[in-house]
Amino acid sequence: MPFRLRFIPLLLCLAATASGVERVVLKQDGERHTVTGRLLVTAEDGGMLIVGPDGKLWNPSPEDIISHEHDDEPMQALSAEEQGRQLLAELPDGFEIHHTQHYVICYNTSRGYAQWCGSLFERLYKAFNNFWSRRGFRLHDSEFPLVALVFGDQKSYADYVRRELTGGAGSIVGCYSLRSNRMMMYDLTGVETLRRPGDRRANPAQIEQMLSRPEAEHMVATVVHEATHQIAFNCGLQTRYADMPLWFSEGLAIYFETPDLNSTKGWRTIGAVNHGRLATFREYQRKSRPADSLTTLLASDDRMRDSEQAVNAYAEAWALNYFLLRQRPKQYLAYVKRLSEKTPLIWDDAEGRLREFRQAFGDLQALDADFVKQTNKLR
Repeated sequence: MPFRLRFIPLLLCLAATASGVERVVLKQDGERHTVTGRLLVTAEDGGMLIVGPDGKLWNPSPEDIISHEHDDEPMQALSAEEQGRQLLAELPDGFEIHHTQHYVICYNTSRGYAQWCGSLFERLYKAFNNFWSRRGFRLHDSEFPLVALVFGDQKSYADYVRRELTGGAGSIVGCYSLRSNRMMMYDLTGVETLRRPGDRRANPAQIEQMLSRPEAEHMVATVVHEATHQIAFNCGLQTRYADMPLWFSEGLAIYFETPDLNSTKGWRTIGAVNHGRLATFREYQRKSRPADSLTTLLASDDRMRDSEQAVNAYAEAWALNYFLLRQRPKQYLAYVKRLSEKTPLIWDDAEGRLREFRQAFGDLQALDADFVKQTNKLR
């Protein structure tokens, strides 16, 4: 499912990565905040984009700002221990912290489940970095410890996400917030449809056994999907609040998410054929795919965000990323590098997006014909 944006857009933005720390007192949604962080972008109208030491983004408009001071001392990101203490102070009683090499996992479910999550995330983190390194795109470690909030049940998770993301979580089992830089989910082993008589969830081995079942496939895939977003936006592949086409962001996350039910850990494979998405795309081709389908997918995010079109759009986005990674790897890498350099809060229009894609991959009509031909060969 898509990550969500929640910010006040600025009309004209200028790149202005500054040294030092900004101290800004602002008022948003009726609440007063004191924000300390590094200035990423300034705007002609006086608005700002600031990243705090915890990785959270603040995007005040000029009318939000009460006062603003600058300090030449560089910002220091919170350590994993500091991040953990901040999370425990913010959340209700009952939460604990589990640390891994790159993650701070704050949970109020079993420690075994937190350990299972940490193991999954670290395998994905390593695999993601190796995947791009082998293709000539060297990522960097995240500046901030990667935060995952793991709730013991679906209701407490949904209540929290409703405050974090506009529109709430719906039926999504996990999500990633561009604004807070946090991933949020709940304990899947508590889902009744996954539990069988005698099931226990006391240790990672038992948890792995439960989540390797076919009925857990979609849920595990969603967790990997959202974790992929978080890594991509923290390790240099993508930039938060920059113009990242949704077909690319979501299609790539689907490329990484495909579960491996032959693995007791529920996931280990990158780039396996996603047979569910493939079947949807073929059905879309057979019944209703118009001649300009590729163009509309590339030109805007509208189809990806439209509930009536999203299923087909997501399937096409996965298929397009799969095709380009295998059939146009050098062009795809150049395109991804160009996306990774985009400045936050500057948005391309439809023609700009299409022009950028054509510069990387050439004529759309010819590419679309090959795309459909190669995708039809997949099994």
